[in-house]
Amino acid sequence: MRRVVAAFGVSRSAVVEAVARLEKQPTAAVPTEPVVVDAKASGDDGVLRRIREVLKERPSYGYRFVTAMLNGPDTKPEVRVNHKRTYRIMRDHGLLLARHSGRPTLRHDGKVTTLKSDLRWCTDAFEIRCWNGEKVHVVFSLDCCDREVMAFSGSTSYPTGETIRDLMAETIEHRFGAGAVQTPHSVEWLSDNGPPFVADETRRFGARVGLLVVNTPAYSPESNGMAESFVKTFKRDYVYVKRNPDAATVLAMLHEAFNDYNEVRPHSRLGMRSPRAFRRLKYRTALAAGAPVVVVEHKVPETSAAARRAATTSSRRSAGAR
Repeated sequence: MRRVVAAFGVSRSAVVEAVARLEKQPTAAVPTEPVVVDAKASGDDGVLRRIREVLKERPSYGYRFVTAMLNGPDTKPEVRVNHKRTYRIMRDHGLLLARHSGRPTLRHDGKVTTLKSDLRWCTDAFEIRCWNGEKVHVVFSLDCCDREVMAFSGSTSYPTGETIRDLMAETIEHRFGAGAVQTPHSVEWLSDNGPPFVADETRRFGARVGLLVVNTPAYSPESNGMAESFVKTFKRDYVYVKRNPDAATVLAMLHEAFNDYNEVRPHSRLGMRSPRAFRRLKYRTALAAGAPVVVVEHKVPETSAAARRAATTSSRRSAGAR
């Protein structure tokens, strides 16, 4: 059988189906001459009809979803359809969906991840909608190596440039100690093109405290993919599974949620460790290797973020005057 079908260029299943159909017909109707069956056309009419019935009700389905509909739980084994066959039939009859081409004018070839901590910090804002219609706006800063959320802010009002500048000051103090007014080396501050992030005053303040403010290209969220991924993770693991009746409840749970993310939740890119467990491992490895390590105690300063930011600005101006 294998050599015969190979010689005629047809598949064995098509020949078997053709023979089965001929055996069901009356004896007088069986032709006396040999019959060559076209494998691609054999049985396609019935499948095409079923495909059109599915697409009539579900026009947004692609060939894999259509195949799943054709092979429903009540479908007999002998009429099940392979997804490759569905693709071929839909392709030949112009029933395939248009391929998603993305944005051809923009191409993202770089990597957001860094090999060491405190080289690039990313930031973003998102909102949490409560059951009573209230909205909580959250901004955060994330290290692009160890994935720790270094600082965050939640409010019922939309974040402003001052909110982002406070976030910058809090992030620097978190990483380099209370009272730190600037980074010891240049650190990239990556954000999208939201008004609070691109404000001139925010960019000037970032430059004064040692941050290189970088904004992603327009309509290119993948350029800040780590922050976008964190937003999805945070909503899935800490928002959608909680009761969010009002803004007060959400604001009260933010600190616990961010702390759980930093201390408990494992991360696949960190060897299934939490961000702070990963940082502690790095510290121990550096100590064992004899490398100098600066340990920063994370204490909440008594002064407000606005006061710290004002002190930072004043210090930088004094340094410039000298």
